[in-house]
Amino acid sequence: MATTKLSPVSPVRPDDKRRAPTSSLVLKVQDSSAAEAYEQYLRLPELSTLWKASCCPGWADEGLLTPALQALEITFRFVSVALSDPRPYASRRELARRLESLAAREVELVAALCEGERSAPLAELSASEGVLPLPRERSGSEVWQLPGSAAAVVCHASEASLLPRLAAWERSETVAAKIRFAIEGQMQACAFSLGLGEPNLAGKPVLEYDRVVRPHDLHALKPRVAPEPKTGFRNRENEALFTIHQILESWLCAATHLLTRLNNRIEAKDWEAAASDCWILERVWKLLADVEDLHLLMDPDDFLRLKSQLAIRAGTDASFCFRSRALLHVANATRDIKKRVPWVIGVEADPNGGPRVQEAAMRLYHSRRRGEGDDAGKIDLLQAFQAVEAAVRGFFFAYRQLVAAVCGTAEAAANRALFVPAEGMDPLSHMFLEPPYFPSLDAAKTFLADYWVQQHMAAHSAS
Repeated sequence: MATTKLSPVSPVRPDDKRRAPTSSLVLKVQDSSAAEAYEQYLRLPELSTLWKASCCPGWADEGLLTPALQALEITFRFVSVALSDPRPYASRRELARRLESLAAREVELVAALCEGERSAPLAELSASEGVLPLPRERSGSEVWQLPGSAAAVVCHASEASLLPRLAAWERSETVAAKIRFAIEGQMQACAFSLGLGEPNLAGKPVLEYDRVVRPHDLHALKPRVAPEPKTGFRNRENEALFTIHQILESWLCAATHLLTRLNNRIEAKDWEAAASDCWILERVWKLLADVEDLHLLMDPDDFLRLKSQLAIRAGTDASFCFRSRALLHVANATRDIKKRVPWVIGVEADPNGGPRVQEAAMRLYHSRRRGEGDDAGKIDLLQAFQAVEAAVRGFFFAYRQLVAAVCGTAEAAANRALFVPAEGMDPLSHMFLEPPYFPSLDAAKTFLADYWVQQHMAAHSAS
């Protein structure tokens, strides 16, 4: 049996009638007043001021790391809110487990962003002969004695973060301890630690956490909604909804800066660093899905009561998080990565929709020297591109199921008014069913798989 060969690049023919893939749906907020109300409810103008505030002019990645760390700090606040909930029907235990897991994943992402970071503002550890330089009621605490030395390492933990307070509270001390050990484990590959009371057994310098995150200003941005005037009822789900979306928006801000850095690294042909950023972006999208899943633990009656007060009406603006301009921007920018594929592979896209990019990808995948020279890191980057696509689709498909579980299937089916509709299909369905973001990479793998099937069959026949 004849074996299939990788075909050479096809020339562009004047009569080539093949069309380029149709463009995917561009997500847009249709109701700007709904988006404005969403931003005012979450106090996003004030929160964005904290994201943009610069504490260290020479810190290149400050705009990326600051909102990520602030999202982690808001998660600490959510732990406090959840464990303080007096309602007998509140799902405190499971919510605490979810928040513990969420904080651990956030710490993992923060550690990945901090690897190789050298310009962050750091506070060196003090060394003394067992004498604490600060009173015990403040942040200094002796944690380790350096090998071969009489000097004791004194770690200065944050004074404003909620994590040390959670560690001192009986209800949350177990959760806080697990988060601290997660910080200790995840920050091993970094040149510094966060300074949140983690053991810091390596005696590394710690981040000036209070200066970067500004916890007092961050926690001042709480919901403004007062108890109901007639009944005096305080809806506890208001704090949960508010906090969930502040965490979401903070990570979306970090994702925006991450996308900018990713594109800059692709332009500079730093394939390995770009692949690292792309894998982090995939994990950010999975984290966003985990944040949204916290809605599943909200009490149905209290949440739907709050929903009616916030005027989240069925069939019009059921997808509350889709009022977020940041979510739509990050989704569109993530899908626009497909425009980078020809640059990465080193060819120009065929204007007539020919297989030029596909065949170049096949040669790259099939090359015996594919991990060497100028190709080092390229395959890892292309793999990360498609992993990000899977994460984006997973987020939006999961959100559709989430709306059905939290608000009912009627709202999940009627969710179409916040976007510009395309071909009569609601945007969530359109995003899930649209063609692959990377058709050339998909086709390259399809034909490469066929090539190896043919090779296997030929070898089997010869034997």
